[in-house]
Amino acid sequence: MSKLTVDTFQNGSIKNVDSSSSVQELEEYDFSKLPARPRNLNLERQRSFEERSLSELPVGLSPHPPSRADNFYRAFDNFDNVFSPSKRSGFNTPMSQFGFGQSFEPHPMIAEAWDNLRRTLVHFRGQPVGTIAALDNSDEKLNYDQVFVRDFVPSALAFLMNGEPEIVKNFLLKTLRLQSWEKKIDRFQLGEGVMPASFKVLHDPIRNTETLIADFGESAIGRVAPVDSGFWWIILLRAYTKSTGDTSLAEKPECQKGMRLILSLCLSEGFDTFPTLLCADGCCMIDRRMGVYGYPIEIQTLFFMALRCAMLLIKQDASGKEILERIVKRLHALSYHMRSYFWLDLKQLNDIYRYKTEEYSHTAVNKFNVMPDSLPEWIFDFMPTHGGYFIGNVGPSKMDFRWFCLANCIAILSSLATHEQQTAIMDLIESRWEELVGDMPLKVCYPAIESHEWRIVTGCDPKNTRWSYHNGGSWPVLLWLLTAACIKTGRPQIARRAIELAEARLSKDGWPEYYDGKNGRYIGKQARKYQTWSVAGYLVAKMMLEDPSHLGMISLEEDKQLKPVLKRSSSWTF
Repeated sequence: MSKLTVDTFQNGSIKNVDSSSSVQELEEYDFSKLPARPRNLNLERQRSFEERSLSELPVGLSPHPPSRADNFYRAFDNFDNVFSPSKRSGFNTPMSQFGFGQSFEPHPMIAEAWDNLRRTLVHFRGQPVGTIAALDNSDEKLNYDQVFVRDFVPSALAFLMNGEPEIVKNFLLKTLRLQSWEKKIDRFQLGEGVMPASFKVLHDPIRNTETLIADFGESAIGRVAPVDSGFWWIILLRAYTKSTGDTSLAEKPECQKGMRLILSLCLSEGFDTFPTLLCADGCCMIDRRMGVYGYPIEIQTLFFMALRCAMLLIKQDASGKEILERIVKRLHALSYHMRSYFWLDLKQLNDIYRYKTEEYSHTAVNKFNVMPDSLPEWIFDFMPTHGGYFIGNVGPSKMDFRWFCLANCIAILSSLATHEQQTAIMDLIESRWEELVGDMPLKVCYPAIESHEWRIVTGCDPKNTRWSYHNGGSWPVLLWLLTAACIKTGRPQIARRAIELAEARLSKDGWPEYYDGKNGRYIGKQARKYQTWSVAGYLVAKMMLEDPSHLGMISLEEDKQLKPVLKRSSSWTF
């Protein structure tokens, strides 16, 4: 029987230890270069935590110049009616010229969604600490009654946008305490920095006690530890700090230590010749065998974003300076590697089609010895004339050309994608709307694998049959990521169109976890109803679209020296 890790929290509170170096002092941004604007105390509080440029760190880099969407950002940036941590988010931001805040009554689904979200709240010793995965009680609960780290992210963002940060703070602290507990699967001990995949609260009515039980992968399908949990935790800590202006949480010694432990697992030196992370199948949102082992794009983009968030949060004291230097070096290597070898557009596809193989030299063009005959038939029709994306995996003689939605949206939000690549990703989504969005947003990956390939890759997994679940299923939770990417790239009309599709069915269908079919027409055959992140994803998408200032808590601008010298489509040669 697999061992469960238990946290009884006999001492539930964490003492706030004063720190010698304030994160806020490191984050002050010089607004003198921006046009004059009406001052707003709430706006100033929200912006008290700003991005630390790489130029402030040991490897000197300067901030990225204004993006191509600057006029778009300035339009909503000048309004006083932006989000304030002291009030709930409204739906009246005057942004009709960009498709924002048009004059209409709030959709009736919003009240229903909030009611559903609040019913999923989990309390520990009188405090809310998270939301369960689903409210559906029609089948065996399995682990849907637990609080998942990745699942809680859209819930956390919804509460932050609604001016309710306490639950997010409680969640961050409780999961941090779980990180410190011993983690074993059979007789093997996991790394100290591993974050749990999920946890649940056990109530003992006889002893009148409450206990937290965490799962670090020992109970998961395939017994795989969640690589993404630690990255999401860091990203959420930055979102909390950015949203509230409260730097005291990130400055706590235990939070500083937690971040260092997470990153130490990823920045350690070994046999790897690439800056990307080598992972097993099932280590992220796609938590079953789906052929993503190796260097999956989801993990690499989350890794990049977590590194950038940590760079803003870790203090430049004696213990933080060394890891900050390692972060900067890894960001340089990782951004170059991803933009050079994971990026695919029409020219790149044609170059791969014409590759020579068995090249042995430092000047090789086909560096991974990819066989042109391994190019799948569908990719030639799928690739539009204008557009591109980060492919699913790159390794020795291996390229996974599937499109993964979450990863490409995170690439935009983290600025792993250059401005040209961000535009190309959005061009692809518009060009291939029927394939990637269809009747219900959005495809978790495209296309589905089937027949003999499905048998080999999934091991005949009955849940991941073609166009179902992780194998080309449509997941409403991805709506918030698409919306954020649309706002950042100045294309809110795409998000509005996708939200309208979701509003036509989500509530009527009982907020399913996912939809099946090539166009997402059918409720998933094993989909849970009243899936929490389907509810929260819709709320976050709506709130961001109506008040785009919320984007700041989940988006990062690019530092210009992380931008490659090479132009797009020529990145496969030195």
